[in-house]
Amino acid sequence: MIQLSLLTNFRGEFAALLAAFLWSLSSVVYSQAGQKISAIGLNLIKGVMAILFFLLTIILRGSLFPDIELTTVGLLLLSGIIGIAIGDSAYFTTLKCLGPRRALLMETLAPPLTAILAFIFLQERLPLSAWFGIILTVLGVAWVVTERVGDGVVGSTHLRRGLLFGLLAEICQAVGVILSHVALTQTEISPLWSTLLRLSGGTVILFLWLLIHRQNFDLILKPLQSRRTFLVIGLATFLGTYLGIWLQQTALKFTAAGIAQALSSTSPLFVLPIAASLGDRVSLRAILGAMIAIAGVVLLFQGS
Repeated sequence: MIQLSLLTNFRGEFAALLAAFLWSLSSVVYSQAGQKISAIGLNLIKGVMAILFFLLTIILRGSLFPDIELTTVGLLLLSGIIGIAIGDSAYFTTLKCLGPRRALLMETLAPPLTAILAFIFLQERLPLSAWFGIILTVLGVAWVVTERVGDGVVGSTHLRRGLLFGLLAEICQAVGVILSHVALTQTEISPLWSTLLRLSGGTVILFLWLLIHRQNFDLILKPLQSRRTFLVIGLATFLGTYLGIWLQQTALKFTAAGIAQALSSTSPLFVLPIAASLGDRVSLRAILGAMIAIAGVVLLFQGS
């Protein structure tokens, strides 16, 4: 009974942590597929696959489109355009310029940016313990991520470009989260429908962008002719995009935007046991960084 009450009271927080865990799994799977497909092409393919997953879910559940205002629909579509189409594309550019270690480090800017934007535009006030929790979580994740090696030497031009697009990616992510949070908390729309609308907005814009730039769709889709590649992308989409974003939207509906974003950004910590299982060495620094982040998570739960 106590465990059930805990899950009910902190369902937003638990949803955010589970989303982070699934994103860590999907990132490992995506790293294989990303070698054969361009970043934008992969982003479009996973978006289309995820939309199909959600449509199937809606049909099986018999979930009718909610009776909401067009303003709410517009907010969610805009959230997807900014957070998924623009934000993810900017992040992929950051990844190319800076490598995985620095790109993941840039992602730790998202929680404080979200909390600050929520404070400015939504008057969402968090207790002092929650702010300390956000700081500890970000520091713990950053300390773990900065130990990663193997990125190679980054030139000054690539560094400036990577930092610029990294900042753009995190701003877009934070803005997308705030827009979703407003739509979810001020209406009766479910996280299922909000996720589908966000994905639809982002995916349509990606498709139009590729169409305008006359990209060869046959070339983008060619790797999917491999059954293994198709299954790999399908699995990563199911875990990271379908379940992960659905859980993120659930977190945004049931807890503060800053807390949801901070907990959702702990995915680099979940990579540690995955890396260890694949034969990578997990250092004492990585373990201590994880402990710091967990302490931050505890403070976030207390501040909820």
